[in-house]
Amino acid sequence: MHHDDLSFLADLVKRQSGVQVSTDRSYLFESRLLPVARQFGHSGLDGLARALRGSCDPKLADAVVEAMTTNESFFFRDQHPFDQFRRFMLPELRKARAGDRCLRIWSAAASTGQEPYSLAMCLEEAGEEFRSWRIEILATDISSEALEKGREGIYSQFEVQRGLSVQMMVKYFDQDGTKWKVKDCLGKRISFAKHNLMKSNRALGKFDIIFLRNVLIYFDLETKKRILEEVASMLRDPGFLCLGGTESVIGVTSALKAVDGRRGVFVPDAYEGPERRSVREGGSRPERWGSNRLVNASGMPALSPGLSRSGGTT
Repeated sequence: MHHDDLSFLADLVKRQSGVQVSTDRSYLFESRLLPVARQFGHSGLDGLARALRGSCDPKLADAVVEAMTTNESFFFRDQHPFDQFRRFMLPELRKARAGDRCLRIWSAAASTGQEPYSLAMCLEEAGEEFRSWRIEILATDISSEALEKGREGIYSQFEVQRGLSVQMMVKYFDQDGTKWKVKDCLGKRISFAKHNLMKSNRALGKFDIIFLRNVLIYFDLETKKRILEEVASMLRDPGFLCLGGTESVIGVTSALKAVDGRRGVFVPDAYEGPERRSVREGGSRPERWGSNRLVNASGMPALSPGLSRSGGTT
């Protein structure tokens, strides 16, 4: 394949999705795009590039972008973020939202649905605490094919065994031969929608929790900054952003800050926590001001009663 064609395809993917794929990884282009080329009647990647240069058929361009941006996913991937979700974010929001009893959660770059279904399982495992709440999990991705699989909620034996115990499989899935279908108690909480992070995200509304894991690593610095600053403005007060284990806001934007002792969890920089805000506005200082229960040294909300600082934290 000519280098010019490789550069053209890489530029197309970056323009439409923000994802940077190095032209040094020619094997990745070949393995993912040769099936696309054949599907649209082209003999190879050179023919695919010529067709895109000639007419830029939107369907062909979408197929190329989907093939190059589809990422692997599995249930409770990396586990740690879901421990944070159960043991820190949900208890904090259960107190903060006790009045309206509503939660909105966004699983961005949700791929084939394992992440939003894992979040829904955590909520089910919480039992009566959230049973009467109105909870929406919005799962978005750039890939129509991945979203359709997530919407169907049907997974192979191999897929459900990755991250799920036998007990969880039986509790939340119905088996049909070698396939496993998600039960309605999970599916009813989740809506799937196609969305490109390169477009404006603010139209999606406000959220209490945003999972934006393992996607920023594919973007350049300018794109990361824009997305993170949009996300910061989309979080309610309080609201939490969860990034991947290798991702951070340091050196990218000052619109978000890390939650002390909570790896991968961030809040808008303006967030002060209810106790500190009360004091700033002339309220009385809490009896245990500065203690673990209220705020830590960085001014962030600390643990809920009964939670061990070692629980789910590394």
